[in-house]
Amino acid sequence: MKVNNLMRRFTEHPAAVGESYTEHCCHAASFGWAMLCGACACLVHAVLPWVHTTTGSQMVTRLHNRMVLNRSKSRMDEMHTLDPLDSLAENI
Repeated sequence: MKVNNLMRRFTEHPAAVGESYTEHCCHAASFGWAMLCGACACLVHAVLPWVHTTTGSQMVTRLHNRMVLNRSKSRMDEMHTLDPLDSLAENI
């Protein structure tokens, strides 16, 4: 019983976002790395304001596009393949 509960902890969230554990691990790690790089650029910018003037905001925009916009587009594409009537949801 405890093994099943532990396995569920590793697979429940990735499955909820349409990924396997490995896919989710890779995506989360890439987001973490990008945020770490963006944070370092912002810290350098804090001391040297003429350096990395747009790096932080570009990183936030890029990550937002990957996480929110692309995922939303992907889910809308999936909806179209499931049921043609689901396309009505786009216009609500």
